[in-house]
Amino acid sequence: MMRDIPYRIILASNSPRRRELIAGLGLDFSVKVLEGIDESWPENLEGEDIPIYISRGKAAPYRQLIAPDELVITADTIVYVDGRVLGKPQDESDARRMLRLLSGRGHEVITGVTFLTSRREHSFAVTTRVRFCKLSEEEIDYYVKSFEPMDKAGAYGIQEWIGYVGVESIEGSYFNVVGLPVQRLYRELMDFIEED
Repeated sequence: MMRDIPYRIILASNSPRRRELIAGLGLDFSVKVLEGIDESWPENLEGEDIPIYISRGKAAPYRQLIAPDELVITADTIVYVDGRVLGKPQDESDARRMLRLLSGRGHEVITGVTFLTSRREHSFAVTTRVRFCKLSEEEIDYYVKSFEPMDKAGAYGIQEWIGYVGVESIEGSYFNVVGLPVQRLYRELMDFIEED
């Protein structure tokens, strides 16, 4: 049985996948998204430090807005390959470029998560290693035209066709690749509440 959570949880995300994943934890939550939040990061950051920095940046504007009984959850996911970040593609051509880059090799999917209350802030990151088989130009073209790579980091959704036919192996949390490391999020949330 899940313990009582003494906060009203606010998920600060427009992502339907994140909403579905957090709902799967059995948590009551509402969604509140502030517009115009800067999602850039300093050039000297690498790996897990990047999405943690961005998730904290997403949380910061809520600091003056939340009530003492509210807890905001923000997250950011990046695809990381060769020390480079693949964000959401700008257009179909960019999506194809990203998928060609991921084809036949491994990469990391890293999600940074931040919990924010009126008194405290806590952040963590989860990394999953994913390997794609070699994708043909026809497969890449089919995926880009038939599915929705434009709103996904790295131009792919592992839960879509490309994940079925292209993902050779995965090491770590599958749900992290979908958009939220729910197992770790749940454990971190329980610890966060216990420390109150």
